[in-house]
Amino acid sequence: MNDVAELKQFIVVHAKAQGLKPEDYQPILDRIAGDTDGAADSWAHVWRTAGAEREAAGDVLQANRRYVMARFPYVDGPGRAAAQQSYLNAFERWSKTQKDLEPLEIGVGADRIRCWATGLSTTAPRPLVLIMGGIISVKEQWAPTLRLANRLGLAAVVTEMPGVGENTLRYDADSPGMITAVLDAVADRADTARTTALALSFSGHLALRCALTDRRIRAVITAGAPISAFFTDQTWQRQLPKVTLETLGHLANTPTEELGRALLPGMALTEDQLAALDIPVYYLASLRDEVIPPEDLALLRRTVRDLHVLANDDVHGSPGHVLESRLWIVQSLMLLTGGRGVRPALLGALRRLLRLRSSFRTQR
Repeated sequence: MNDVAELKQFIVVHAKAQGLKPEDYQPILDRIAGDTDGAADSWAHVWRTAGAEREAAGDVLQANRRYVMARFPYVDGPGRAAAQQSYLNAFERWSKTQKDLEPLEIGVGADRIRCWATGLSTTAPRPLVLIMGGIISVKEQWAPTLRLANRLGLAAVVTEMPGVGENTLRYDADSPGMITAVLDAVADRADTARTTALALSFSGHLALRCALTDRRIRAVITAGAPISAFFTDQTWQRQLPKVTLETLGHLANTPTEELGRALLPGMALTEDQLAALDIPVYYLASLRDEVIPPEDLALLRRTVRDLHVLANDDVHGSPGHVLESRLWIVQSLMLLTGGRGVRPALLGALRRLLRLRSSFRTQR
């Protein structure tokens, strides 16, 4: 059974990233007392009920956001399975109100990768942005980013890591290959030779590994991605949050006690591999990260030739810097995909103002 106190701690950054305010999510968290499947005060039931209330009020996208929280961190029983079906249904309903938004299904052997896409065209292919979240982020929580990509004149595909949501692949050393499979699937409708990977957390690690062999990836924007020490330092692994280890074990179909011995070491990026990257890498770091060891950022600084870092004095996911981090990601995407001039400069100025205000509050 999940540690509810830990779930409440780690859900905050995900709720904020979806635009939920404390007055939205805190009353819901206050009603949760356990994680017994089906109980009225359980995690999945309370969040799913909150989603149903928003759906009944006609706000399908807000309902979707709450259903996504209900299946956090992964489907482990009927309650979270029902939550997953609820957000899939809600997002599909919302998608029908949007122009130029389509579902994709990509077969990889007996497995499947499901995606949402926008801006695809056989006659006027646009540069592609590939969007992925981490080990608990489902594709249906990325609706605002899809709309942004379209406004920026980009094609976009949002998908999920192996084992997350509807991706039936197993998370293992071969996982970067799924990115190549996605690029292959849309190569006739997008300019995949100019792909930017907006791949946060663990998917950022997959994107960097894929970029070593798939030259279509011309830039990577990531946040809190594991690089090397996370995968090899078993002392660090033993003090990871329970939710992180159990989710990784679920995605890899591997007992948690075997992760550090059987699976993770073979995933580490080496100094030579990182030095071989000849693409821009934008990395958002949290300096008090309890998931990603500080050695990983130090390794990036030492080896990657075109590295751009935003470092926040915060814990994993930088929950105290969500707006500033979002502005930095959008500014980075605009700069990498041809956006110059006033708009990126304004975003940068606003981000610096937010950082200054945050620093002032801390000093007080």
